[in-house]
Amino acid sequence: MDINKIASTIAVVTLTIGGSTFANAKGKGPDLPEPNYDFRTPSAEKVELGRVLMFDKILSGNKNISCGTCHHSLTDTGDGLSLPVGEGGEGLGVTRNVGSNKNLIHERVPRNAPPVFNLGDNSFHTMFHDGRVTTVGGESFPSGCKTPAGHDLPHTLENVLACQAMFPVTSATEMAGQGSENHIAKAAAEGNLAGPGGVWELLALRLQGIPEYVTMFQAAFPADVINAEDITYAHAANAIAAFEGVAWRADNSPFDQYLRGDMNAMSGNARAGMELFYGGDSNGQACADCHSGLYQTDLGFHAIAMPQIGSGRGSGPLGTEDFGREQVTGDPNDILKFRTPTLRNVALTAPYGHSGAYNTLRAVVEHHMDTVSSLNAYDCHSQPVLPTHPTLDAENCAAMDDWSAVANIENYNELAPFTYSAEDVDRILDFLNALTDTGTIDLRSDQDVVNGVPSGLPLYD
Repeated sequence: MDINKIASTIAVVTLTIGGSTFANAKGKGPDLPEPNYDFRTPSAEKVELGRVLMFDKILSGNKNISCGTCHHSLTDTGDGLSLPVGEGGEGLGVTRNVGSNKNLIHERVPRNAPPVFNLGDNSFHTMFHDGRVTTVGGESFPSGCKTPAGHDLPHTLENVLACQAMFPVTSATEMAGQGSENHIAKAAAEGNLAGPGGVWELLALRLQGIPEYVTMFQAAFPADVINAEDITYAHAANAIAAFEGVAWRADNSPFDQYLRGDMNAMSGNARAGMELFYGGDSNGQACADCHSGLYQTDLGFHAIAMPQIGSGRGSGPLGTEDFGREQVTGDPNDILKFRTPTLRNVALTAPYGHSGAYNTLRAVVEHHMDTVSSLNAYDCHSQPVLPTHPTLDAENCAAMDDWSAVANIENYNELAPFTYSAEDVDRILDFLNALTDTGTIDLRSDQDVVNGVPSGLPLYD
């Protein structure tokens, strides 16, 4: 028996890093995901339509904000703020302000703007921090998605990302505006999303009245859109989802290359961090218990004592907490649980957490090491990245300055302390940096950004 030939055939590779040894038949380490990507492939016409819609303020009630304001290529598909400055604000990214005079924002968007990387992969079935848009669990709706709109959601939405794209335009703080400011905001305030004169119909009418958009919709949806009046907002949502899924695909990080067989794609320290991430600490608790799968998320919901910035969605006795998943399910077992985020390009997407509590990757990783201690040591007055507001600043630390709210967050925590050393944390950080696909996002490039939009509205304030 030729032992060397057998070893070569099964390609067993053993790595020794930091005193630990691990191996598998592909030389990739313990319990690593297979590089089985399942990205959708929409037409070029649909992607191009979605690209201009993403950055066109025509989809907002007051025509002053686009989807891309909070999810922009130049800000790593987020906005760089702990809590977004939505409708009424001015500027882009961390330079965005809260508006002025009569346009001063009424409230902050209650949760951090999550990054949008890899959502064109069919493995993603749940959207928003609280999972209020999903394709799994509960009652089955004709659209294929379970959402707050119930049976009012159009049946023609192509995937869960398109279902998600239906809702920011209905939010007063995100894109619609206040009820007294425009007819779209009024419809949203009345809860009229899908009916005659509803938000989605009114937005479709705007698009139907722009000849360049009519031509683009006809090219993107040749079977559905013959005449202008055939355009629906569901078509727009499908196109936006197509753009996001193609433009913000991130599957060529050093980690991806490693999974594909390039054993030298990651540094020794990154491989050591990968072993710790997947292999666990001395108690057998691993980061990958929740951050599992190809994109480092189980898409489940967990309570990890994340500090609360702002008043969130107004939960708790004083309305200063955010109960997360419980507000969707009504199940008290879901209080303070939030969706596990994907970690692809995580080094680029600060601040972190549903409330954007931590402004550096190290800070949020160290929070996970001992969540309760981190919660109680958290300095709410220095960590958040928020533009100042003359009245809303008082809400920023309302929960964290309330001992009962902090105690409640601590009480629901379900993550035990890790036993990783400081050196281990450094190695885990090296691994997390190896999840960056440098070809996906380049802050010096605007390849995904349009120079103009069919509405003729300005791209920037």
